Amino acid sequence: MTRADATAAVRNPLAFIAARWTPDPRTVQRAALAALVMSVVIVVTGGAVRLTGSGLGCPTWPKCTEDSLHNTAEMGIHGYIEFGNRMLTYVLCAAVGWAIVAARAQKPYRRDVVRLGWAQFWVVMSNAVLGGIVVLVGLNPYTVAAHFLLSTVLIAVATLMWQRTREGDGAPRPLVGKSVQQLVWFLVAATVLLIAVGTVVTGAGPHAGDSSEVERMPLDWENVSKLHAVLAWIVVTLTFALWFVLKAVDAPQGPLARTRELFLVLLAQGALGYIQYFTELPEVLVGAHMFGSCLVWIATLRVLLSLRERPETEPPGLPAQQPDATSPSMAGPR
Repeated sequence: MTRADATAAVRNPLAFIAARWTPDPRTVQRAALAALVMSVVIVVTGGAVRLTGSGLGCPTWPKCTEDSLHNTAEMGIHGYIEFGNRMLTYVLCAAVGWAIVAARAQKPYRRDVVRLGWAQFWVVMSNAVLGGIVVLVGLNPYTVAAHFLLSTVLIAVATLMWQRTREGDGAPRPLVGKSVQQLVWFLVAATVLLIAVGTVVTGAGPHAGDSSEVERMPLDWENVSKLHAVLAWIVVTLTFALWFVLKAVDAPQGPLARTRELFLVLLAQGALGYIQYFTELPEVLVGAHMFGSCLVWIATLRVLLSLRERPETEPPGLPAQQPDATSPSMAGPR
């Protein structure tokens, strides 16, 4: 590498890499999928921190203690769990960074895909700061809820980026009518409300995230849980109605398949929710329910994104393709 190359790499490393490497489309897709998977993993491990009572395993932030960047042996298992979850944030950053690099190096350059990668990066940074605030305010339930909701934003952006890497840059073409699209938007809104109320259930429930006295939301936990169950049934009903409408209008297979997947995920998540409720919220089932909420959100977004298609665009300046001499139009009477 020459001195000029080194200078260019320092000034704009992404452009330097893009000038020397063109990833296969599958590589870009896998990078986007890795970022999505890690965005779910960080939610599940964050739930494990809470459910094991390790939320204040590192009692301050950005250090783990006043005198140490990392946990110490005296802090016990809770310190290892909390500090381990913090370290996973760097793995998430690496996955998002890999997605950004792969998207930036792809040819032709796709600005919206790169911007989605950067959007993930800034959401991760924002949520890291918010996670620090959660620790500094002693696991205030409202900040914990905001921390989880920002993670759902990250999952949404990651899902959209993964979808964009698997389709072209042509103008989106709707596959269903406006009435079906409106029904899906109602479904998305109901799912958002379902997830938001789920954070209230957690904030008012018994799993405070630490063994010490932690503030809870001043709400009746069982009443909020019942509201959460009603919203879940609304989402299930909307999903079943959507599948019925799609079948009635003879919709393409894509929206039908995504709707069927969402319905199955909702049934599994609902069954898990009732089991954990009637078994007094065992930690393992609560953690599985958090993982299920991520899957419900991803499946809902995939239904929304399946309502349109984006074909590949033709590169500009290419001559029109000439018909082959052996084609039926050139071969005389058939």
